[in-house]
Amino acid sequence: MHISGKEPANRVILHYVLLILGSIIAAFALEKILVPSHIMDGGMVGIAMIISTLSKLPLGILTICLNLPLVWIGGRKLEKSFFIRTITAMAVFSLALEFFGTEWFENLTVTEDKLLATVFGGLMLGFGVGLVLLNGGCLDGTEAVAILISKKFNFSVGQIVLFFNVLIYLTAGFIFEFDRALYSMLTYIIVSKVEDFVNTGMEQGKAVMIITNNGEAIAQDIYQTLGRTVTLIEGSGLISGEKIVLYCVITRIELSTMRKIVEKDDYSAFMTVSDVSEIVGKHIKSKETLKIQKTD
Repeated sequence: MHISGKEPANRVILHYVLLILGSIIAAFALEKILVPSHIMDGGMVGIAMIISTLSKLPLGILTICLNLPLVWIGGRKLEKSFFIRTITAMAVFSLALEFFGTEWFENLTVTEDKLLATVFGGLMLGFGVGLVLLNGGCLDGTEAVAILISKKFNFSVGQIVLFFNVLIYLTAGFIFEFDRALYSMLTYIIVSKVEDFVNTGMEQGKAVMIITNNGEAIAQDIYQTLGRTVTLIEGSGLISGEKIVLYCVITRIELSTMRKIVEKDDYSAFMTVSDVSEIVGKHIKSKETLKIQKTD
């Protein structure tokens, strides 16, 4: 059985389970670690936190009320599955905020130290938000609107979101204390880094370029050891003459094995390594996939 003729049902269910898990983790980090220390999140959630602190209105209700209009504006122009998953994530996030704010968790204090709250709250919030993003949703309507704004003006989505967040932190600094604004900015940096790690993780792509005279031998070695195909390009050195340039994209955990292959004495090769921000398509292949294709 497939949903919409695209993804298998079990994969879609897994995405939603992880989406919900990420929303709950983010809500716990916010309600039980960051809010007690008056450390703000960014986006509409940050605005909701400021209003909630001043008015004592429930944070969960404010979050969903502020986010829904932005998601509705941005979601109509974006992919339908993104819109549905975002609404799901936000609904779970808001309910979880209310749940963790009940008297059942009233006496639960993770830490009273502001720096610990900043670091570990940011780590947990980033992990939760990263899970949501990884599985096709988001927890803040600011990002959806930022995507639309970026299409009309010469600004990236990240620049627009950063601009909104700086305004929110400055506002929080004037209303509360500026040290809280500084802690909040530090949290934002931590959250952003953890989000990136969750989305790329140990599967982050590394582009490897190898210059050698033994292109075929190294390519076969890489194939036999890692199960990766290699692109061979003819090159010429200014002094060394004709060379073969090998290009291959691997994962971070395979990098040490690739080094061992290149460092073999009889290959007389050197390589450069660079980060790959995004991989589109199926050119990174496992041994199993290659064996199937070879058999066919």
